Amino acid sequence: MLQAFFTTILLPIVLIAVLLAACWLVWRRRTRRGIRRPVATPPPAPAHEGAPQPPALSIASFAPLPPRAAPATPAPAPAPRAAPAAAGPASLLVVDDSAVARAKLRKLFEGAGFLVDQAADGEEALALIVSKPYAVLITDLEMPKLNGFQLIAAVQASPATEDLPIIAITGHDELSAQVNDMKGLYGLFKKPWNDSELHKRVANVATLRRRGTGG
Repeated sequence: MLQAFFTTILLPIVLIAVLLAACWLVWRRRTRRGIRRPVATPPPAPAHEGAPQPPALSIASFAPLPPRAAPATPAPAPAPRAAPAAAGPASLLVVDDSAVARAKLRKLFEGAGFLVDQAADGEEALALIVSKPYAVLITDLEMPKLNGFQLIAAVQASPATEDLPIIAITGHDELSAQVNDMKGLYGLFKKPWNDSELHKRVANVATLRRRGTGG
């Protein structure tokens, strides 16, 4: 009975176990050979004799990149040129020994935009003339100390003021005749004068004066 058990049952089991063990050993050997086998690399191609060889690459063979240029900033636009300042108002010198006449003349010409200085006689007028330039001199003829004729002669005799335009004002007919003999006057007005005509004459003379002097 034991012999039949060994033959029919135990012996086949042992044979199967031996067969499985043999298969496992074969598979394991093949697996190890596949892992350990080095990967074959193709041999380098033979270089042709006489052919130029490319230089070996190295860090020194690369030229440094040029520095990045800073973005160009646009040049500032030129500032617009300032327009030349307009010439200021013309200056007049009014000379009369009458305070009423001086007040009327000052009101007339300051209202028209002129700068007006006043003098009560010829001496005061000469002191002002040498201190600042004037566009027109308006003077009475009959005055104390230094009358209008003497003032006109002194102004025309000086190289610094010989070209100063002069307009005479008088209330005496006999003085008007003497004025007609004088040279270099730009007008003679009798008292009471016409404001419109006197203003027009002074404005025209002042304009010509300023054009001639560039100011």
